[in-house]
Amino acid sequence: MLLSEQEQLLSYNGEVLIFQLSPPSPVEGAADKRVDLCVRRMTFSRDTKLFVQKSSGVFSLRSRPLKTEIVCCSCTADSRTGIILPCILMKKKKRNNVVKYLLLFLHSSNQFEQSLQFQLDYELKEDVRLFAGPSVLWRHASKLFYISASTCTVLSAPVQLSSVVWTGEIQEEGPVVLGIRTACLTEGEAEAELSASDRAIWGTELFGYAVKAQKMLPGTCFMPHAYGRVVSSVCVCKSEAWRRQLRTSLVAVTRKNQLIWFQDGQPRGVCELPYEEPYSVKAAVTSSSDVLFVVSFASGNVCAVQRRGSLQVASKWQDVKCVLVDDFIGSGSEQLLLLFRDDSSAEVLSTFTITDLGAVSYASGNIYKDNVAAAEGLQENGLLTVQALQTRLQAGCTAVRELQQHLGLKRRVLLQSCKALKDLVEGRTHVLPTAKEEGLVPLWDDVESRPPPPALGRETPVAQQAPECLVESLWQRVVGDSLVVGVQLAAAFHLSLSDASLSLVLDQASSLAAPVIKCRNRVTKLERACSVLPLSPCQTEPPAKKIKLDQCGKSDLRKEFPRGCVGAGLGAGRAVTAVTSLSPLLAFHRVCCAVLLRAKRQAPHRDSLQQSREISLLCGKIALSLEDISNGKHAVKLQRENGYCTGSMEDVLAVLAVSARFSFQVLSAACTLTPVTWWLLGAMECTPLQECPDKLFCHKAGNVHGTVLSWTLRNPLEGVLTLFCRNLTVLFQCLHSLRRALPAGCDVKLLRSSSKGALTEQLALALEKEMLTSRSSFFSVLSSGSSFFSKESKAESTSAWGDVPAQDMSAAAVAALLESEEGVEQFRKELQNEQDQSELSMAQTMAAALYQEMTWKTAAAQLSSDMAVWRLSKA
Repeated sequence: MLLSEQEQLLSYNGEVLIFQLSPPSPVEGAADKRVDLCVRRMTFSRDTKLFVQKSSGVFSLRSRPLKTEIVCCSCTADSRTGIILPCILMKKKKRNNVVKYLLLFLHSSNQFEQSLQFQLDYELKEDVRLFAGPSVLWRHASKLFYISASTCTVLSAPVQLSSVVWTGEIQEEGPVVLGIRTACLTEGEAEAELSASDRAIWGTELFGYAVKAQKMLPGTCFMPHAYGRVVSSVCVCKSEAWRRQLRTSLVAVTRKNQLIWFQDGQPRGVCELPYEEPYSVKAAVTSSSDVLFVVSFASGNVCAVQRRGSLQVASKWQDVKCVLVDDFIGSGSEQLLLLFRDDSSAEVLSTFTITDLGAVSYASGNIYKDNVAAAEGLQENGLLTVQALQTRLQAGCTAVRELQQHLGLKRRVLLQSCKALKDLVEGRTHVLPTAKEEGLVPLWDDVESRPPPPALGRETPVAQQAPECLVESLWQRVVGDSLVVGVQLAAAFHLSLSDASLSLVLDQASSLAAPVIKCRNRVTKLERACSVLPLSPCQTEPPAKKIKLDQCGKSDLRKEFPRGCVGAGLGAGRAVTAVTSLSPLLAFHRVCCAVLLRAKRQAPHRDSLQQSREISLLCGKIALSLEDISNGKHAVKLQRENGYCTGSMEDVLAVLAVSARFSFQVLSAACTLTPVTWWLLGAMECTPLQECPDKLFCHKAGNVHGTVLSWTLRNPLEGVLTLFCRNLTVLFQCLHSLRRALPAGCDVKLLRSSSKGALTEQLALALEKEMLTSRSSFFSVLSSGSSFFSKESKAESTSAWGDVPAQDMSAAAVAALLESEEGVEQFRKELQNEQDQSELSMAQTMAAALYQEMTWKTAAAQLSSDMAVWRLSKA
């Protein structure tokens, strides 16, 4: 800053503070013994494009004007409040070579506050700095001294230095001073005779000193040792402590007319400066989020260096009196305020330039007319809008890059998981990639050298070969554009399987496609006779219970529960099918897939305490080629022969797997539902499947060909029709044909499958109803009294209860009876009488009508709850 000791400039919150020393006005008298420190707050006006005075303040000192000077000024933090305020260091010379220094705070009300006062027997001339506290730091006689408002005592740091290149705050270290000193060589280096060039390089070093902690910081955290002798000024941009190590980012100007950027102590870039003797460097963050490094030279010149990939000089100016960095126009980013020398004007802000080397550019020489003020306002709004859009665009680009990195990481994780699954299915040992290959940093340094757990994969294998007693067959079919892969499980398997699913794992080592194929799974229950059970939501009833009601009830139960349905779900096998799209697989021309069955194995008894465990079974491999599909090798073959549709069970399961199932309730109030059977055999040309007689295969030409139907007649006036259709178009065609065949009074209603949550709620309500029925029957008997009992029981109870006392004996009466032998005998008779009465009350008989009514109510409630349990188990 090339200003005199009588005038200093400082930027604070977008304002320019001008500090000047001036004698008081003549009317006040004693002008030779007082001096005023005046401050003017100047702000930039967008209307006039000039700096205007906002406010002013005065601070009077008892001193002669010629012996008072402004040493320096800076913005520092007040330790009492933590607020950053302008701070000014004043000097007053006294007799006997004593110099008095005052440190003043300037508040927002333009009131000055004296924060610190101290005296020295010499003047401060070298490397005077102000930092938080407030504190003053200076260099004198190659020593470092400092004083703060909290101590009020001049302290000396135990270091010898030749210059101070930076002061500021560093995380976890507090105020830190970077300086240049003579290198501390080891004993071996000191004894060895160094050459002149080596001594010039290695004889000087950069060091750091933490003021509050009073400890040394190694200079290699900031820059290599060899740069210490040429550095003249430093600007630390970023500093943080990471893993107990100091990580820094800074720029330094050297006496070789260079600007060097250092990252974590290593040089990352260098730029040749256009002028000689650089002595100061500042950093400014502009509207485009670029960082400008402003370098000042002793000749009064200034240049701005931009960092976009590499360091390069963006602009330069000459005859600069002062340069400040702040947000002067209130745009939210920083600009450069360049004050030029102007001998024709005494005003310090008469010639200036405000710029950020982008959209912002104001100069004091431009003339702004009134008739173009509106257009200029629109232009400014346009510039601000462009800046906001640029900021949003940069934020969007950053978000896109982060999203791309996240998606790439997810893709790598998925591919590694698929490779691990593939190796698991093939029985190979999967080797995890190293952290270096994945671009990750290990949490521990020795994680790469740790051996894997011994024989962990051999002791607890996850995928196993399918045992012969569980998997009977593995098959595949092609139905339209779908591939159906099925696994038929043995019917004699003594444990039940739930949550079963099939996974198809490609054998091709292709990085373009995921090894695991997306499938749609279905589990189908099979009877011992290998016919598909009707799994519609309107299943008939559970197996009959052994309830002794009467002979008529037993005959009704035999009609309601046919023998073929009894025990159908016990010991039944299962067929698990997986359906996937065929077209993506044909891109490989030939495909080989491993079929992996995943399920939960449960204990055979529901009351067993053994928890279910997941199992993975390798069922085998399937091969598929375009040539086999063209030859019809895996096609479904269902033909009409002798009134039946013949074909294998695998063909039937394949057709059912690719079809969507819909169930409809057909009701008729006036006539029987015989037309439905005629419609199935006539209009739809259906024939029963030989493997599943309860299913009918439609042979009618057109879209409905291949549709599977099932007709269950509950009674002559009600039935359930189930359709297995390829799509909704086929479903609507079938329903349209059905409505034409049915009489006018018939009603067709869609039956929706109940969820497990709804079935659970129904079970809870049924159990509650059963409990309330039992409780109401019990309390109705107690409340009604003896009127429900037969005449014989009444006579017996009356004769037995005639001697019952009206109320219980008190404790005093019992004690009186027990005092004599006669009393004990009487008490014994009373006790025996009570026991007899209790036995008579337990042996009461109930009327037959009441007992039959209670039994029927309890049985009905139990049947309702049992039905809910059965439906929930089948869901």
